[in-house]
Amino acid sequence: MTLLVVGAVVAVAEAHYPTHGIAGGVGVALIAVGAVLAISGLGAGIVLGLLTGTTLAAVGAGAVTLSVKKGVAARHRRVRTGAEGIVGHIGVVRNWTDAGGSVALDGSLWRARPSSLQEDALHAGDEVVVERLNGLTLCVRRAEEWELL
Repeated sequence: MTLLVVGAVVAVAEAHYPTHGIAGGVGVALIAVGAVLAISGLGAGIVLGLLTGTTLAAVGAGAVTLSVKKGVAARHRRVRTGAEGIVGHIGVVRNWTDAGGSVALDGSLWRARPSSLQEDALHAGDEVVVERLNGLTLCVRRAEEWELL
């Protein structure tokens, strides 16, 4: 019985502390061994215990494999939030001077300055693309026609 509980705790720990399947695999193995010992200890026979343990191990291994695959896939996705996620977004200039101004972007008003790629002056209403983020100041350039499609 103790192996079942410890195995379940270790398997659940995998969800909170990703160990790339190591803790999940150990948890599944402990649950399978615990099930074999519990069933055979109840007098049901070793064959039924092994069958149940093997079934639990297969189902648990499948669940751990699936969760590890999903976790790895999530790590390889493009960042969509934070400073890295705002690069490439299109905003609209609200007001502008030679040194910079403010840009409305994704429902927020940001301080902005021209990117090193920006050659001509920007004006209110121009659509701009975020090149990078420096602190809380956007570096922007005028959006090209293909970017607005």
